[in-house]
Amino acid sequence: MSDTENMDWQELDQGDATPDGADTAQGGGADVAEGGGDLEAVFDVPVKVSAVLGITNLTVNQLLKLGSGSIVELDRKVGEAIDIYVNNRLVARGE
Repeated sequence: MSDTENMDWQELDQGDATPDGADTAQGGGADVAEGGGDLEAVFDVPVKVSAVLGITNLTVNQLLKLGSGSIVELDRKVGEAIDIYVNNRLVARGE
């Protein structure tokens, strides 16, 4: 894995988006810290975002019997935080 994949989200929020050893003298490194000028290169990169409300296990028979209005019991209660995944990596929890 690269250094940027190992960074915590808190580090990114604090503006520490430059991996160790990266040359900030070229390409406007100061712009990245101030407003994310160099981030425009990744604006069009597609990512998979998933919001997981809960998990359950079903047999194929149970799955085939599901229809409109079916109720599926999940492992979480109503009102519990959901998990937000980006590219299958947990990045946040929220409501």
